[in-house]
Amino acid sequence: MPTTSHSPPSARERLPWKDFLHHDLPASLVVFLIAVPLSLGIAAASGAPLIAGLVAAVVGGVVAGALGGSPLQVSGPAAGLTVVVAELVNQFGWAATAAITCAAGVLQILLGITRIGRLALSLSPAVVHGMLAGIGVTIAVQQLHVVLGGKAQSSLIANVAELPAQLITHHGPSVAVGVLTVAIVLAWPRIPRIKAIPAPLVAVVLVTALAAVAMPDVVRVDLPDNPLQSLILPKMPHGTALEIGTAVLTVALVASVESLLSAVAVDKLHRGARSNLDRELIGQGAANAVSGALGGMPVTGVIVRSSTNVAAGARTRASAILHGLWIAAFVLAAGAMLELIPMAALAGVLLVTGLRLVQLAHIRTLRRHDELLVYVVTAVGVGVLGLAEGVLLGLVLALVRVLYRLARATVTATETDGLWTVRVRGALVFLGVASLVRTLRAIPAGATVRVELSVNHLDHAAYEAIEDWRRGHVARGGSVEVLRDGVAEQLDDIPLKALLAKLAAEGQRPAHLFITCADSRIVPTMITTSGPGDQFCVRNIGNLVPPKGSNSSSVDAAIEYAVDVLGVRSIVVCGHSCCGAAAAALAADVPEGSGLESWLRHLEPSIRRAVGLPDVLDPATGATLPAADKLSVANVALQLENLRTFPSVRRAEEQGRLELIGLWFDIGSATALSVVDRPPFLVRADEELSKIRSNGTASAIATRPSSQ
Repeated sequence: MPTTSHSPPSARERLPWKDFLHHDLPASLVVFLIAVPLSLGIAAASGAPLIAGLVAAVVGGVVAGALGGSPLQVSGPAAGLTVVVAELVNQFGWAATAAITCAAGVLQILLGITRIGRLALSLSPAVVHGMLAGIGVTIAVQQLHVVLGGKAQSSLIANVAELPAQLITHHGPSVAVGVLTVAIVLAWPRIPRIKAIPAPLVAVVLVTALAAVAMPDVVRVDLPDNPLQSLILPKMPHGTALEIGTAVLTVALVASVESLLSAVAVDKLHRGARSNLDRELIGQGAANAVSGALGGMPVTGVIVRSSTNVAAGARTRASAILHGLWIAAFVLAAGAMLELIPMAALAGVLLVTGLRLVQLAHIRTLRRHDELLVYVVTAVGVGVLGLAEGVLLGLVLALVRVLYRLARATVTATETDGLWTVRVRGALVFLGVASLVRTLRAIPAGATVRVELSVNHLDHAAYEAIEDWRRGHVARGGSVEVLRDGVAEQLDDIPLKALLAKLAAEGQRPAHLFITCADSRIVPTMITTSGPGDQFCVRNIGNLVPPKGSNSSSVDAAIEYAVDVLGVRSIVVCGHSCCGAAAAALAADVPEGSGLESWLRHLEPSIRRAVGLPDVLDPATGATLPAADKLSVANVALQLENLRTFPSVRRAEEQGRLELIGLWFDIGSATALSVVDRPPFLVRADEELSKIRSNGTASAIATRPSSQ
């Protein structure tokens, strides 16, 4: 998932109208150029009048863009409804289908008011990214036919089957137009200074100009004559109440699901405001009600135009609204200009857009978290079966895997020299309690038992089962020791109030000083599995330890108090990925004269050190860390050196009473890594974390089942 930057704003904020001219206006032109042929093509494939597709595009852009809850989502006629609309046209006729669309919009508004839209947030990321990949591959293969001078087929399988024949056919000028468009789209962002102009817009304009001069026979956009006279207004459908109700419900549900899935997917493509899904349903419903009333097709949020909108640099909903107005103006007043655009040029833009929806970074992340199968099944299902079917298949598989993991626990009991060892592996929840209890009850009364829990989840039912058996076994003369990941675990529920009262009476005796960033996503107690009284913690922007004498009295006091008064056994400096301080220091966009600028000057030595380092690799994936993460790693190493400028720290370390530890926390994978001063710089931190966790005094509070 892209992470949100925590860098401070620039001292000179861009004026709203300048932001609009620089980002939203050019993005709206790019989306407009793509929306026109897509709308016409979807209308033709659905058996609807061509003007109905354009009406839906205009209404989707203006109404859904203005009222919807997803600012960067673009709405219009969608390929996912093609089959549904075609069946309605065959059954009721187009005028009745428009009326059904209008009624479906009213139903969507009611669904939005009841706040059902937020359920889409519970979708697995693997399903969402798989949906994007399936749509991307489908679009790319489909548009490849157009680039080659042919016609796209109705399905991914048909397009793949026809591709060999298409490749050996004489293609004419379409190939040159398509290949040139793809080349410009890929190359343009690599050109310095001028890359701010959207590459798709540049490609379409240049290729259209070239085709107008040198390629008179190339296939171009074809618009209907007298568009307003082609409007067919809605009429009440003829049929039973059940038939009409089913039709309205089908359009409403399919359009709603596609819009919400698209909104969730679009949120993953940008760093701006997240979607309000309930408001998005209301906006989509209003658009369908208006579109149907004007004789237009059903409207949904569409991922192709939305992803293009984001890629072209849109910042606000103004881009989506304006693209609808462009369509209306150009179709009514300048349709001849649009008819100069080669279809192969638009296909080239869509080909690149589709391929970019398949992101290797998502694949690597999902593979690391064992979610790749869900991703692949969803992608294949969307491509082969359709959007709704593919997503449903992915959701079912994700649910089955969750249930399997919850029920999967291995329980074994062995006896050696009178000691019974019970080992529990996996996730121990209520589904596995029966097997656990059978194993525990088979142990003879009065035996000495060690229970080793190596579980990633322990729910309350499993906790109570172990505790009930332990009490009974002890009452019958036996003894029980429970270990959680090798550490003794007290299963009795220790009230937090009692523990804090004890700490208040006896004073604090933390074993560690933990210095980390003030970032809200970093929770030291979760990283170290610690509780009250276990660690002395210092948090500041950038987890910095200015050298002794740098006039940073607060950090100086914390270090000297921890070492000289509390007698901590280790000092841990913990940096993290996606650090806003590191990003701000590299970007040099901090307001001059601010306190933040003064504080971040302490990062300058780390920047100089990071420049001289070779690439730092992620131990899990082998990928090169971005510049800000590389700086964050180098910064941890330098802060350890800065700690040694304190006489008390240096003296305690030389006497063997103190250990300095460097950690780096990858937020995306929730993994702590050890920072070393030589390549590969990041290694597994099992030993360091074990030292920190095993020395805690309140781990029962942090790890008892009721807190998980």
